[in-house]
Amino acid sequence: MIIKYIVCGLLCLIFSCAIAPVVLMLCKKLKASQSILHYVDKHASKDGTPTMGGIIFLLTLLFACCFLFEDNFLALFAVAVTLSYVLLGFLDDFLKVHNHHNEGLKPYQKLVGQVGLGLIVGIFIFLSGRTSLSLFTLQFDISWGVIPLTTLVLVATANSVNLTDGLDGLAGGVSFVYILVFGIILAVLGSLEMSNLAILCFGLCGGILGFLTKNCYPAKIFMGDTGSLGLGGFIGVIACLSGLELLLPIMGVMFVLSALSDIIQVAHYKRTKKRVFLMAPLHHHFEQKGVHENRIVVVYIVITTAVSLSVLAGVLAATL
Repeated sequence: MIIKYIVCGLLCLIFSCAIAPVVLMLCKKLKASQSILHYVDKHASKDGTPTMGGIIFLLTLLFACCFLFEDNFLALFAVAVTLSYVLLGFLDDFLKVHNHHNEGLKPYQKLVGQVGLGLIVGIFIFLSGRTSLSLFTLQFDISWGVIPLTTLVLVATANSVNLTDGLDGLAGGVSFVYILVFGIILAVLGSLEMSNLAILCFGLCGGILGFLTKNCYPAKIFMGDTGSLGLGGFIGVIACLSGLELLLPIMGVMFVLSALSDIIQVAHYKRTKKRVFLMAPLHHHFEQKGVHENRIVVVYIVITTAVSLSVLAGVLAATL
């Protein structure tokens, strides 16, 4: 079984590397380019960079379905939810490209879509009897409470990953580490359903690596909301379907910091008309302080790796 995870990841990496130049060429031909907000002055040179590059790793996720074991309904449900988030992100990107402006769907429109999808997943989990949460050796049965919790997790995760997508390779690099370690945890759990979810994780990791060959600094293509909402939706739904929601804010600590810094900035500014950070989310604050974006990306990835491996060690200890 371990061999199948490795083979899936490697073949998905090859697949994504093969389609990445094609997706880049099509985005350029269709003039699907990113407009940079005027106040993000350090990124002015990136204006016009092709976007919607998340299509690269999302197509790879579909390719990964070829490696699923039997009893794969749960995995296919996760893919369907992820693609729903992709569609929401695509609509946002399409409006930005069509209107030549960095504003797509209205915030309330995206929120309604995300809440609706969260409720669907929450009701599905409740009706299937997956109402227990796990945190290492601890187990909690929250009954119908899984519905609002799932909705909150999916909305929070989708927006947190979206906010983290602000520097070349940042959201992709952090997501790769998180999803890889989470996939290992699912594989360790051993059940066939969890193994199928692990297959999706390894496959998507291969896709993200292929995407990063075009997204590392200086980026030739951005993932866009198509990719960031898709990644956030995938991370959220996999955590909820596996009952490991409580691991998400720990392993995804850098996603949490991105969201919290943005919330704090907006709330404090509305109250005092003063800013806590030079710019939010947090990675832009460091950038305004003069830290090169490559250094910021590396630090984010290193912290995510350290925390995720610590969680993995805890899970392994709890299963022994």
